[in-house]
Amino acid sequence: MARRYNCLVCGSAFFDKPLLEFDNMPGSAQNIPDKDELQDDSGISLKLWQCASCGLVQFDCMPVTYYRDVIRSGGFSTTMVNLRRQQYRHLIETYHLEGKKFIEVGCGRGEFLSVLTEFPVEAYGIEHKEDLVEIARGDGLKVQREFLGSKDIVLENAPFDVFLSFNFFEHQPDPNGMLQGIYRNLRDGGIGLITVPSFEYILENDGYYELIRDHLVYYTFDTLKFAVEKNGFEVLEQEMVNRDTLSIIVRKKSPVNVSRIKESYASIYKQVNEYIEGLKNNKKSIAIWGASHQGFTLASTLKLTDKIEYIIDSAPFKQGKYAPASHIPIVSPDEAVKNPVDAIIIMAPGYTDEIAKIIKERFGKAVQIAVMMTNCLQMYEDIEK
Repeated sequence: MARRYNCLVCGSAFFDKPLLEFDNMPGSAQNIPDKDELQDDSGISLKLWQCASCGLVQFDCMPVTYYRDVIRSGGFSTTMVNLRRQQYRHLIETYHLEGKKFIEVGCGRGEFLSVLTEFPVEAYGIEHKEDLVEIARGDGLKVQREFLGSKDIVLENAPFDVFLSFNFFEHQPDPNGMLQGIYRNLRDGGIGLITVPSFEYILENDGYYELIRDHLVYYTFDTLKFAVEKNGFEVLEQEMVNRDTLSIIVRKKSPVNVSRIKESYASIYKQVNEYIEGLKNNKKSIAIWGASHQGFTLASTLKLTDKIEYIIDSAPFKQGKYAPASHIPIVSPDEAVKNPVDAIIIMAPGYTDEIAKIIKERFGKAVQIAVMMTNCLQMYEDIEK
């Protein structure tokens, strides 16, 4: 049997030695042999490893052939149906999901999807196994035959507001691909509910018999959180359900809102250039004080190359050089005094008062002082008041 030597989630190497080694393990939990097949059936050797980087526990073998299919033996049990109702109710009421589109990723024959239809939401499902899809459709459920194993797949009726995954994730040889596929088919800020068998439960109960090749990966809350966060989700809630199962509620992360930064740039551009234009119209010369990253960025993005005489800075190693991108020369205070200007814009946050004092003492009170303050240009005399 082919083996892996790297983590399925983070790609790092395993620890040097396996956690456990078992011989004569079942080759799968589903392909149960009949009497005529016994001669071809034999046990397999399995090694359980832990990633030395993210800590994820996993087998090093290839997945079972049917890892894309959801085959549930207890899908209609009263215990599981009541648990799903409880989870759906909490999810919908807590996150105000009435009327939203739900997709169950790996819905089998629709055992849990049919429970979801009791709630005021739009319920959809995807399943890889064709005969299960037909059964679900025959029961009136909206199920598409698909396996969401990568970000390249776009589902019918996408994007969805909510996704559900019940004890399916632990079977996957590419957890990142599945999560990225879900991410792509979910709205920004979309919510998800994931359950997987708990490795904590196995540890607490010394339950080696819970291990089976079908379950490639054995998650703890920490490693499950790492996996979802790595693929663009944040964990909102986590709990242990049914004694042996991890349940987490996640939210798709949205890009940071930078609209105010864009507005700030436009405002600063307008303020600074209008101020400089007014001085230029009156035949006045202008300099900047502060060869810092702030000053460099402002000088280049505000397009000040031909409008500024020089940039003043007290650091000797900067003097005699030129500001990146804008190419404005950098001079010492002494050099600036020899070639005075009519106005100086201070672009050195944190040193404003100190620099203003130097300007007044060495350049004279006739020099106009302006200060770049957060997102606006102000006259220093107004700040002093």
